[in-house]
Amino acid sequence: MANISDIIEQFLIQLLEDGNFVSISRNELANYFSCAPSQINYVLTTRFTPARGYVIESRRGGGGCIKLVKLDADRDGFLDEVRNISVSDGLSQVKASQYLDRMVGEGLLSRKEARLIESVMSDKALLAPAVAKDGLRAGMLKALATELLKEKETKKDV
Repeated sequence: MANISDIIEQFLIQLLEDGNFVSISRNELANYFSCAPSQINYVLTTRFTPARGYVIESRRGGGGCIKLVKLDADRDGFLDEVRNISVSDGLSQVKASQYLDRMVGEGLLSRKEARLIESVMSDKALLAPAVAKDGLRAGMLKALATELLKEKETKKDV
């Protein structure tokens, strides 16, 4: 059985199928799902991130109206964005998973490939001091994006 966060996420994704954005009241959404507005905030901040291809615009007042925008599926632009991740800033395991999910959504990786890569980037697999793991993950994701762009270019030349 799905939890409330999964249900809210799927509901919002379905709303976005008709266009690239949806404007909704946070409070009305919370009432619809009989949950606290903080639950809506949690879903929005953890599941609708730029790494996953979304931007949230929020307006204060007016019942907590939010605009959820699905970013254009510009694969090259997305891969360039990934290639510009700062290794010194690093990348958390959660953020790396979000980027991989987006790669699946963009058709750049299969779900199986993403799971395999995610396992290699996990905190358990990276045998390094905690402070170095985020930098290693960022470097790995950058290398993956570079290879995906090269693969695309190779296919164009054939």
